[in-house]
Amino acid sequence: MALTSTLLAADIGNSMTDLALVVDGEVTAHWRVSTDERRTADEWAVLVRGLLRDSDDADALSGIAVCSTVPAVLHEWREMLLTHFADVKSVVVEPGIRTGVPVLMDNPREVGADRILNALAAAHRYEGPTIVVDFGTATTYDVVTAAGQYVGGAIAPGIEISLEALGRRGAQLRKVELLRPRSVIAKNTVEALQSGMLFGFAAQVEGLVARMIRELGVDPSSVNVVATGYLAPLVYDEVACFTDHRPWLTIEGLIEVYRRNS
Repeated sequence: MALTSTLLAADIGNSMTDLALVVDGEVTAHWRVSTDERRTADEWAVLVRGLLRDSDDADALSGIAVCSTVPAVLHEWREMLLTHFADVKSVVVEPGIRTGVPVLMDNPREVGADRILNALAAAHRYEGPTIVVDFGTATTYDVVTAAGQYVGGAIAPGIEISLEALGRRGAQLRKVELLRPRSVIAKNTVEALQSGMLFGFAAQVEGLVARMIRELGVDPSSVNVVATGYLAPLVYDEVACFTDHRPWLTIEGLIEVYRRNS
């Protein structure tokens, strides 16, 4: 099926929910809202309809694709789709849905839907092996072979929750704005925290990616290393191994899943 109509893609993460309106495969509007587990199906419907009213393309809405890492929110979305969008074709990414990506894990069902979508989008867009680094509540690393197989990855604490943990547990530390400090060797506590967060996570990415490439046993120059997630812009310019920044990678995966399951 060719995407000649309008799709609402919803990527529901632990902290943030990305909503994108997609026309002919291109994102024409985007919104980011907090993921609130207390929000009911009716409240989600009011929010979504309110956002759609701001777009000229919303009148042609003919499909909705959803993935979620938060079961309670996904439950409310299912209720919202059934009650408020019953006349719109919907696809929810869950075990059993067709993705076309072989998941070579001990238990494929435990892999987060967002990670599978990132792998699908990467396999669809890039040639050669690809490592996707998704900066969200957690920082996830997902590895896709040149044959389009999802072979695993790694999960690390996210930038924001690491900074919050320092502020809570460090008696003389506090939460600071995530900005690039003047230098790696900081001259005050605020910039010391910023240096540790920004350059520390950049070094983490470079170190983990290098180890993954060695384990894959492939030529490093053949590997695509792609940054995505709402916190990616914070560190992208500081990480030497990145080859691309795809802000809508999970959304791209949702578009492809919708196409495959319509």
